[in-house]
Amino acid sequence: MPLIEDTSSPDVPALEMRALRREFGDKTAVDDIDLQVPMGSFFGLVGPNGAGKTTALSMAVGLLRPSSGHAFVQGVDVWADPVEAKRRLGVLPDGLALPERLTGGELLTYWGRFRGMPSDIVAARAAELLRILELDEAENLGTLVGEYSTGMRKKIGLATALLHTPKVLVLDEPYEAVDPVSARVLTRILRRFTETGGAVIISSHVMALVEQLCDRVAIVARGRIAAHGTLDDVRAGASLEDRFVELVGAPEVDEEELSWIGG
Repeated sequence: MPLIEDTSSPDVPALEMRALRREFGDKTAVDDIDLQVPMGSFFGLVGPNGAGKTTALSMAVGLLRPSSGHAFVQGVDVWADPVEAKRRLGVLPDGLALPERLTGGELLTYWGRFRGMPSDIVAARAAELLRILELDEAENLGTLVGEYSTGMRKKIGLATALLHTPKVLVLDEPYEAVDPVSARVLTRILRRFTETGGAVIISSHVMALVEQLCDRVAIVARGRIAAHGTLDDVRAGASLEDRFVELVGAPEVDEEELSWIGG
């Protein structure tokens, strides 16, 4: 029986994980995570490599089935009602696979029509997104997505996530390989998204970036939530990086180890 929430209530979280768990054989990648992301928030999910961030987000957006637990988008159970949940979601997953033999404009046209959007709206939004994300020159040259740089692929991936006007954006490492100018454009877009009531959830390894962008944050370690809340609450008077290291731990390097470096 699907779990149903009152999606009209402003108190319903943008994204919620309830006892979300994922096991791969004998390994527990995500260990009964509980997390709520309010609407209107810019939320950062941080953790070391292998902590379970990407696995948790993949389950929360319907890309990876959980071993147990539930995920909700604006109160809609992602796995009980995936069509409605994904209508509200824009997702930029890690390692996004894109059609290589299309231009950016062709990709957005295909994406929009696949979602059932009217062709004139798709055309107008695609042109605007390509221009704002500085992909219009590549489009005019007929550059195929397969020829895009890593940063350009990130930007066209973001465009596909925004095209259908979702209420919740879930972005895995959206700033990776993006140049500083494009990063400023991306930040303006995401801030406008939250200012108009939407919610943005990003995962990142860059603590300074999360501190600059996010008003709420969660630190994931060993498949569990080590800390979460407002940025100030999680930092607890220190920098986010210091709190991260305190909660996650860092290996000690003896002065005599790696003594050959620089020798």
